[in-house]
Amino acid sequence: MRYTPDEDDIMIRRLLPLAALLCVAATDPEPQSPAQLFGPLFDAVQMAQVFPDGKTFVDAVPKEDPAAILAAYRKAMPQTREALKTFVEAHFTLPAAGNGAPASQEKLGLRAHVQALWPVLSRPAQPPEPGSSALPLPAPYVVPGGRFREIYYWDSYFTMLGLKVDGQQAMVEHMLDDFVSLIQRYGHIPNGTRSYYLSRAQPPFFALMLDLSDARDPAVLRTRLAALRSEYGYWMRGEGCVTATQPACEHVVRMADGSLLNRYWDARETPRDESYREDVNTAKTATGRPAAAVYRDLRAGAESGWDYSSRWLSDGKTLATVHTTDIVPVDLNSLIWAMERGIAQRCATLGDRGCAADFTARAARRHAAIDRYLWLGAQQRYADYDWRQQHATPVLSAATLFPLFVGTASGAQANAVAATVRARLMAPGGLRTTGNRTGQQWDTPNGWAPLQWVAIDGLAGYGQRDLARDLAERWLTVVDGAYRATGKMLEKYDVEEQVPGGGGEYPLQDGFGWTNGVASALLERYPALAKDR
Repeated sequence: MRYTPDEDDIMIRRLLPLAALLCVAATDPEPQSPAQLFGPLFDAVQMAQVFPDGKTFVDAVPKEDPAAILAAYRKAMPQTREALKTFVEAHFTLPAAGNGAPASQEKLGLRAHVQALWPVLSRPAQPPEPGSSALPLPAPYVVPGGRFREIYYWDSYFTMLGLKVDGQQAMVEHMLDDFVSLIQRYGHIPNGTRSYYLSRAQPPFFALMLDLSDARDPAVLRTRLAALRSEYGYWMRGEGCVTATQPACEHVVRMADGSLLNRYWDARETPRDESYREDVNTAKTATGRPAAAVYRDLRAGAESGWDYSSRWLSDGKTLATVHTTDIVPVDLNSLIWAMERGIAQRCATLGDRGCAADFTARAARRHAAIDRYLWLGAQQRYADYDWRQQHATPVLSAATLFPLFVGTASGAQANAVAATVRARLMAPGGLRTTGNRTGQQWDTPNGWAPLQWVAIDGLAGYGQRDLARDLAERWLTVVDGAYRATGKMLEKYDVEEQVPGGGGEYPLQDGFGWTNGVASALLERYPALAKDR
């Protein structure tokens, strides 16, 4: 389904108060996920791999009340894969097989192609749909594409970068309204707008998204600040239960000196609905660990956005050794520092001095903790930290650039990281994700648009302009080359061989939201690189 905002839509949005846009009641109960709703039927369908992609069934819409479907299932008890598929097709409406953008049939340049994709990837407001896993949204939004049929949290920041420079400011504001609505209803922005994503978030970019807004209405600013503070409260909810003897609670970790940092975490310890069979099979191969612990760490890895990477693997290579909840990640803590700074600045703007002072102090404490625990001066990098083992992890990753991106690094630290990038993270096609080849999609040889932007923007902000431009040129060359060869924008790319990427739990997806956004933003920043593109 395509959505193209017209002048009437834009005018209506300007005239309606924000409260009217946020039309879903704040008292809405949290919906059950498909696994919770369909129990034994869900288990049978996913474990039999009735559909090649486990996300197909969880995105299907029941044609009747779930209780009636379960009663019919218990009566029929289909045993074979074919019988299960027939049952599902009779009782559910399956999502369309293809949700990506069609390959370009015109010889458009890269920037023009991206601009032509925005209406293809745009969707209207999502009304409530009985039985569906889709969460209602009050305003239009942009999806990544492919199997990703809903709005995603951290993806959206990079998509919005492109929307902004491509003259789609109304859509940027719409998406911010959607995120405010999600926070008001659920207390946080979930991984994506599906019921099965509600137990976790994703890297918290909402504070940085607000910097892309043109809103000046004090009422809108106050509403969005309240949402941002609620989002912060979600990430810091464990603050009240961490102690010296229980150093980790929910997303919060109490470090040895008493300072507070954060980790990725998920409220559930069951297999992910959308990757149910994969998680069950991974847990079976985890030696000496309860399945629930493996599921929690897999879910936390999904919250990180880096699902999956050697960053989260205790042996550096095997998914069954995933221990995400033991890791204090540098990217997450950089983003929460930016959130604290953003809240302080917005409170100051609105005249709330107490709030401004509180969050300024919180940011200062986090900055000191990042320098103490996550900065490895001798190795010229920022690192993740294993709070159980009380030492930094050995994995060098593109996350080392997040302190530069948000502005918490010193000049000397930024110069050291730049040297490390030149020596170890530069690939022919852009920035390496890590230096490890594991078969996981967030390791070498894959490169990802969001990490390219974080690196380029962070390096440029510290005066490393030549290195930043070099990375931009390498990345755009890979993206443009794949576009010329396939007519598509892709989710990830092999930055070693400069071809489409691979690995992970599902086939390579096209569309693709954040690749489009970063391409437009880079071409806007470096117009000379737009030649022949």
